[in-house]
Amino acid sequence: EQASRVGRYVRHAGIRFDHAYASTLARTHQTIERICDLPFERVPDLREWSFGEYEAERVDLMPPRPWGDFFKQFGGEGEEEFSRRVNDALVRIMRRPGHEHVLAVSHGSASLAFMERWRDAGDTRYTDVPGNCSLVRYAFDGEGFSLEEILEQEDMRSVLGE
Repeated sequence: EQASRVGRYVRHAGIRFDHAYASTLARTHQTIERICDLPFERVPDLREWSFGEYEAERVDLMPPRPWGDFFKQFGGEGEEEFSRRVNDALVRIMRRPGHEHVLAVSHGSASLAFMERWRDAGDTRYTDVPGNCSLVRYAFDGEGFSLEEILEQEDMRSVLGE
């Protein structure tokens, strides 16, 4: 329902995408298909943070953030490695010709890592993982990104009168 709401919001707002990308995980494919009718490319570097042996474990077993290199000892990724992977993938995507309005569907920690990479030092508006199926809009100037806005599910419900 949340992904379908994003799709309704996108149509209501007249937002058009010229390209679409998703992580290789099936849940992002289900999400993107409810948002737009574009064919999409699966991008392994948009996958969620690799937790190694911690994959699929209960959240209460994880240490408090920041996680830093905690998961490396379990065969997972360090925070810098993860952030660089996601960031580099989105920069490569946006530098492709004709990529003005791109939809990229990923995961909560990936969204937060990307947001933290491009947040202005004084910007305290958004400091936590964006909510499930939120719509996060960035501008890209050919070199870097600037966070424009985050629309959470309740924002979309309000606009749509739901």
